[in-house]
Amino acid sequence: MCRIIPLLVFVIFTSCNQAEVPASSPTLDWSYREVSVNSLDSLMPHSSYLSVYSQIYSYSPETTFPLTATVSIHNTSLSDSIFITKADYYNTHGELIRNYINKPIFVKPLESLQIVINETDGSGGTGANFVFDWLTQNEGNEPFFEAVMISTSGQQGMSFTTKGVRTK
Repeated sequence: MCRIIPLLVFVIFTSCNQAEVPASSPTLDWSYREVSVNSLDSLMPHSSYLSVYSQIYSYSPETTFPLTATVSIHNTSLSDSIFITKADYYNTHGELIRNYINKPIFVKPLESLQIVINETDGSGGTGANFVFDWLTQNEGNEPFFEAVMISTSGQQGMSFTTKGVRTK
């Protein structure tokens, strides 16, 4: 019996190890969504800004708390696709970290696409943001950009959301 207890303790502690998470999201393969867009398509160009927090301050300006951010691109139209031509991620200082779209992609009616910024990726800092450029067939089909930030530590958890704003 005395040998079983240490073995049980060992099994319990080793089974709680979490898988190692990469520092940044893998490159999204949206190549199957790529479309050709030209000026003859009569699509209207727009841009939106979305704040995203990969860290927030905790206790003091010297201590930050890491967050996982899920960035969602929602097509709110019931009938028309939208086209995303840019999804650029910037850090607190306005420096481009990475771009997620190399060629225009489509988002079907009522479809949502996600970009995940892993909790271990602090490159965005406390004031990161996305800039999205998008095209629509008519003025009424505005996509909805939203970020959900979440983290847990011990028994504590936090989450909050931000919403994109149209810039042009």
